[in-house]
Parts: sequence; C-alpha cells; structure tokens
Amino acid sequence: MKKLILLGFSFLLVSCTPALRYVEESKPIVSNPLAADSSGKTNPVRNYDKIDVLESSIETASYYADEFHGRKTSNGEIFNMNDLTAAHVSYPLNTICRVTNLKNQKSVIVRINDRKPKTNNRSIDLSLGAAKEIDMINDGLTEVRVDILEWGDN
Repeated sequence: MKKLILLGFSFLLVSCTPALRYVEESKPIVSNPLAADSSGKTNPVRNYDKIDVLESSIETASYYADEFHGRKTSNGEIFNMNDLTAAHVSYPLNTICRVTNLKNQKSVIVRINDRKPKTNNRSIDLSLGAAKEIDMINDGLTEVRVDILEWGDN
C-alpha cells in the first residue's frame, strides 16, 4: 500500500510540472540602415563622407528623449532615444542626413524615422543620442545645417 501511495504521489508531482514547449526566438527586424557599433550607438554602414550633398538647409533643431522612448515612430519602429535618428516635418522617412551644429561645427549622420508636428518654428527633432553627438544638450535649441545625403522611400 505504501508503494502505491508513493507511486501515486510521484505521478502527481510529475504531472504538475510545466511541460517544455518549443518557443521560437523572436528575431529583431533589421530595417535600420544605421548599424550599432561596440558602444551601442548607431553609426552609418556606408561612408557618407564621400557622397555628394543632394540638398542643404539651415534649420532650428531641438531634441526629444524620455517621453517618447519605447513608443512607435511614424515608420513603425520603436523609438530608442540613444539611436542616431531624427523626426522631421516633411523629409521622407528613412532619409539620411548630416546635421551640423553651426555653433561648434560638430556633425552627426541621422536617419529620419519619425514625423515632427508642425506646431512650432522647428522642423527637425534629433534623438538624444544624436543631440549628444553635436553637443546641443545644454542649448536645447540649436541652429543646424541639414545636408541630405540619401533620400528616403516615403
């Protein structure tokens, strides 16, 4: 009788354990033409220093970060405030731009992956990562030159 109870108890314990299931690992969708380097920041895959500027303009830039971090951008990606991306009023999504801070001549290459509302005099909002690259964090608003290096698809 003890063996029967012990066998029943063992069966009960085994049947209560969760079953192993095959779970396919989700693979990230790589649609970003900017790839992450060893520091975790995104940098251009192509060498944009040797590409002709297609269009250039002087604009007032601001940056955005915490409030939008983790939200969907206009092209469906999840916004990462540390990536080298930007939101623009009118440039096609996935446009590649070089943004130069006119105060210190530092520049960064960004990809337009979001839309900026037409609510103020600024036409471009840089991600926090891009804003740090050109040292505009303390200023908040900065006059920049935006050079189009490659037009996007939308």
